Amino acid sequence: MKIRKANVRNENVVITNVYIYENKKEEFSMIAIPEIEWSTTIAYEEKREELHGRLVSSLTNRVEKETADELAWKIGQWVSEM
Repeated sequence: MKIRKANVRNENVVITNVYIYENKKEEFSMIAIPEIEWSTTIAYEEKREELHGRLVSSLTNRVEKETADELAWKIGQWVSEM
């Protein structure tokens, strides 16, 4: 498991830790942000543009639109590095 520092502001709170677990055998990553009670799984074959849209849609339920967009880009980058 890896912990990345997002340092993204959502209203008066700074979202810091993003937890990334990679399951190489089943070819997916699990992303969790406990501060906003949010998590998702990302299959290796998911396309970057589709992933970004799905993440923004899901994150918007928990944070502001701008924050969701910034987090989605960061998560996409981190997952592609793994």
